[in-house]
Amino acid sequence: MLKTRRPKLNMLSEAFIEQIVSEALDVLGKTGVLVENNEALRLLADAGCECKGQTVLFKQNLVEEALKTTPHSIKVYDRTGDLALNLEGDTTHFDPGSGALTILDPVTLEERDPVTRDLVRFTTLTDALPNIAAQSTEMISTDVPKPMQDRYRLYIGLQFSKKPVVTGTFILESFEIMKDMLVAVRGSEAVLKEKPLAIFDCCPSPPLKWSNLTCQNLIDASKAGIPACLISMPLTGATSPVTLAGALVQLTAENLSGVVIHQLAHPGSPIIFGGSPAAFDMKKGTTPMGAMETMMINAAFVQIGKHLDLPTHAYMGLSDAKIVDGQAGLETGMGALSAALSGANVISGPGMLNF
Repeated sequence: MLKTRRPKLNMLSEAFIEQIVSEALDVLGKTGVLVENNEALRLLADAGCECKGQTVLFKQNLVEEALKTTPHSIKVYDRTGDLALNLEGDTTHFDPGSGALTILDPVTLEERDPVTRDLVRFTTLTDALPNIAAQSTEMISTDVPKPMQDRYRLYIGLQFSKKPVVTGTFILESFEIMKDMLVAVRGSEAVLKEKPLAIFDCCPSPPLKWSNLTCQNLIDASKAGIPACLISMPLTGATSPVTLAGALVQLTAENLSGVVIHQLAHPGSPIIFGGSPAAFDMKKGTTPMGAMETMMINAAFVQIGKHLDLPTHAYMGLSDAKIVDGQAGLETGMGALSAALSGANVISGPGMLNF
């Protein structure tokens, strides 16, 4: 019987990965992380961390203990209860990503703010694409009041697609409302925990900071048993060291601090090691997501996540093109291929342009 061998993209040697993790632990122990959330500060202080105001120094043994309680695989289900995402090993799944501020009008080819009809069309299209495993709350509907925009995105997604949703909150009050929507689909909190329908993105602020909002999202997701995805976003030379290796150290430190807070809130809750770093263009002040250096950082941190035995996520398959053209095809294809070869479990971003 002929066996198919899958090619593998490895950016880092095992020794270099261990060095990056070691330096990240050194940063956590000596420089620390700014934590603006009072509940997280209480959890960290009770666990033995040294808290200097809102600056927290993390002990290495605490990080190691947190990594022991994290699940090594995560399963996410669609609204009918069927398995949609199996996040383990080198299995790969694509979703369109979140964070598009504008939309390229398909008729006029003009850039404009998205509205409800765009979200409905987007969700319907995503649901129909067989190679997109999950949907995402990609755009912000500007024709509804700002305080409800995050939960409205999820509402549209649940109404017009059966696929699981990658989402997130903009204000503290939204998590419980969005969780209630997911519970309404599943029938109970217990069933939602058993068969998660969504992944909540939780983004530290570079460099080395957890805001009150994102930290609370991390804690709330942990308590609810809903998978959380850590999205560290170092920008080389702007909000992180200019070297790719330095950015990897910072990303690892930020994500490990998130793992600790998450596991202290509820040990054993599912969490994903992810990110959206970029090789920052200091001349133009832009974040070229289609740049090869950006792809290199992403592929490398996926290796680090796998070294830590965590499910992984990366923002790849994006383009800096302004329209759907040859540049868009090349950069999207190269990013998606690099992500798949690196074995990222969740790959966000295909279809996103002009970054």
